[in-house]
Amino acid sequence: MTRRDIVLALLASARGQAFTPAQLQKAAFLVSENVPELIGEGPAFNFVPYDYGPFDRSVYDEASALQREGLGDIRPSPWGRWSVYAATAEGIEDGTQLLNQMDERYRKYVCDTAEWVRSQSFGGLVKSIYQAYPAMRANSIFKD
Repeated sequence: MTRRDIVLALLASARGQAFTPAQLQKAAFLVSENVPELIGEGPAFNFVPYDYGPFDRSVYDEASALQREGLGDIRPSPWGRWSVYAATAEGIEDGTQLLNQMDERYRKYVCDTAEWVRSQSFGGLVKSIYQAYPAMRANSIFKD
């Protein structure tokens, strides 16, 4: 799988529901940290400590590529000055195929991770990541 495949699988697992930028970043981070073997083709993600924890610009680049291909949807958030990320109907179909090709434990991890990050408040998500991965707090501007 590629980074693009991971982003698509995460988006597809939410069945069209949107991810905030922090949710998508943290979900991709958790997958790349905890099941790095999933990305077997092309470059891996390269997360670095940033304002609100792990960040890799390529997560957004992959989501933009998915949008250009008609598999992803990026739209303004109704809650603030950021975008939200979701899979289109075609993206759900293609992403579900990717998920179904995964070993059951990987599929479960990707789906559970996507569900968990989407269930968290922004503050709760960032705090949880910092607790589990303290090195990702290095450049934080988050005040808890």
